[in-house]
Amino acid sequence: MAKRSARYKSREAGFDDDSSKVHRLFPSRGGWNPRDSDESRDRKYVKNVRAMSATQQVLLDAIDERSVILALGPAGTGKTYLAIAKAVEALEGGRCSRIVLSRPAVEAGESLGFLPGDLQEKLAPYLRPLYDALTERLGTKRLRALLADGVIEVAPVAYMRGRTLSDCYVVIDEAQNCTYIQLKMLLTRLGWRSTMVLTGDPDQTDLLKGMSGLGDIADRLERVAEIAVVRLGEADIVRHPLVARMLTVL
Repeated sequence: MAKRSARYKSREAGFDDDSSKVHRLFPSRGGWNPRDSDESRDRKYVKNVRAMSATQQVLLDAIDERSVILALGPAGTGKTYLAIAKAVEALEGGRCSRIVLSRPAVEAGESLGFLPGDLQEKLAPYLRPLYDALTERLGTKRLRALLADGVIEVAPVAYMRGRTLSDCYVVIDEAQNCTYIQLKMLLTRLGWRSTMVLTGDPDQTDLLKGMSGLGDIADRLERVAEIAVVRLGEADIVRHPLVARMLTVL
């Protein structure tokens, strides 16, 4: 009954058969208002993540088919969440033995000063978005167990040098805050039976002008047929509708 209802809704929204896998975020009639008290948008947990735009579906397909994927786009396009959701899916399906998540520890325009605690506690503020996405997909208790067993590893970019990442799923988040040399180092960590996804927005780097290497790396790798470079835009933003509108003027 639920499947039949979903098919009816997709036909009513104007989708054809080829785009049946895409779940429209903002219905054509009336639209979704994040301030509505009835919360008409369905946000409950789903086992298999579905695309909310055609380009998101291109990204999901590329992750299934390629070993190296670059997902570029503005804030709120679901780059990080989709990459981590596919990583958890690969782990659960036995297609990889572990997940490695990395993010540059770069402050967003303000100095945090000295942070107390051990290494993990110092890095926690930088890696929080990754933990949030993992918690939503796995739950707090299971995530803690997988982190303790080393099945899931969250580490800063600086700790990736010299490693060979085989039989694992690698996500490099906020790649726009990496230099060209750092990205080259990260890409060359790829080992056998591994998938690597780099996500970032070349237009929103926290580095000094000209230091980010993401745009240059993407342009170069786009010439390699076996590598997918997926560019998302304002139409793919799944946060508050005003985010897309603000990005057009900011």
